[in-house]
Amino acid sequence: MVNNFNISDNGKALIEFVEGCKLTAYRDDAGVLTIGYGHTGKDVADGMSISQQQAEALLISDLKNAEFWVNKLVTISINQSQFDALCSFTFNEGNKRLQSSTLLKQLNLGNFSEVPKQFLRWKIVNGKDSKGLLNRRKREIALFQNTDWKNIKV
Repeated sequence: MVNNFNISDNGKALIEFVEGCKLTAYRDDAGVLTIGYGHTGKDVADGMSISQQQAEALLISDLKNAEFWVNKLVTISINQSQFDALCSFTFNEGNKRLQSSTLLKQLNLGNFSEVPKQFLRWKIVNGKDSKGLLNRRKREIALFQNTDWKNIKV
């Protein structure tokens, strides 16, 4: 492995901000059953409720998964901000989508200037552009470029 990062507090804060935290299960824009900070999976059931502490534990577990895959799949040296942005993307889209993405291909070729354009391709939910995903991608791009994602105009 070329990189061996853990997500920073800034990267975690971005994910918490864009995901929000809901302690009762809900269906996201794609219809996926979700709870906490964007946690999905077979362990989420309709009507389920969790505590704030459980939501934070799920987030930490989900972040460990994203960290693992970004460290594994990125074959070029990157910095902490780039890693954090890629973790946010992977947290949201999943490791299989990262693995097959042109975003990853361009990054691993060292085409850093192409990466922002590739982030912006990932803004569609159920065949339609999603304002929420577009705003998330703009923040991920800012983080990738090591600028302040909190002040992005959306």
